[in-house]
Amino acid sequence: MFTKADIEKYFDAEKSESLLFIIIGITAILLALIFFFYLKTNWHKGFAIPFLVVGLMHLTIGFTVYKRCDADRKRNVYAYDMNPGDLKINEIPRMQKVNANFVIYRFTEIALLLAGAGIFFYFRNYTEKSFWAGLGMALAIEAAISLGADFIAEKRAYQYTTGLQTYLDQLK
Repeated sequence: MFTKADIEKYFDAEKSESLLFIIIGITAILLALIFFFYLKTNWHKGFAIPFLVVGLMHLTIGFTVYKRCDADRKRNVYAYDMNPGDLKINEIPRMQKVNANFVIYRFTEIALLLAGAGIFFYFRNYTEKSFWAGLGMALAIEAAISLGADFIAEKRAYQYTTGLQTYLDQLK
């Protein structure tokens, strides 16, 4: 049976994971700055670019999700008791969009992981092309981290959506 506690559990987990994304983003940005400004080798400069770009994405997305989680949780817990129709009209379509986006994210992250690994393995033995080897390795690392985190989030979102839909079906 899907309950208010399930709604709270979903948004608490989403908030925790978004905090993890913030930490990963900040760490990646700091590493990128260290690699680019202090270590300064071509390999480190190549490594810095994906860490900076993806780190900024993780930080931005993590902050955005973290900021809205409490309001989403309160709105949906309230709707559970007072206005279940709001869950059907607003939350189910929102979650369907979230779940559809996870499919896009998954294939994008797999493509970036493969591209990064391919770039790294192609250029790893060419010392004059060490920039590209560093870029490829960092791209693969960031894509793997994103893929792992999104795998967990996708599974949680699917379970939440299924539970919510089951609850609404029982009200009919």
